Amino acid sequence: MAWSPSSHPIFVSSKPRHRSKQTKLQIYRLSRKRWEEDVKKDMEVMNLKLYLENRSIIEENEKLRKKASLLHQENLALMSELLLQKH
Repeated sequence: MAWSPSSHPIFVSSKPRHRSKQTKLQIYRLSRKRWEEDVKKDMEVMNLKLYLENRSIIEENEKLRKKASLLHQENLALMSELLLQKH
C-alpha cells in the first residue's frame, strides 16, 4: 500500500504545550549564554576598531610633531637670519 495523506491523518492538539519550569530555565540559560557570547563578540569587534582608530591617531600625531619640529627649526633659522641682517 502506497503512502497517502489520507492514510496518515495529522492530529493537532488544541491544548497548548506547557514546558516544565526546569525546561524554561534551561532555555533561559541557553538564551542568556548566547546573548552574552554575542555581546562579547560585539565588544571584541568594537575594541579592535577603537584600537585601530587609536593607532591611526597616534601615527598622525607623530607626523604632525615631526612637521611642527621642522617648522620650529625653520622659524628659528629665519629669526636668526633676520637678526643678522639688522646688525
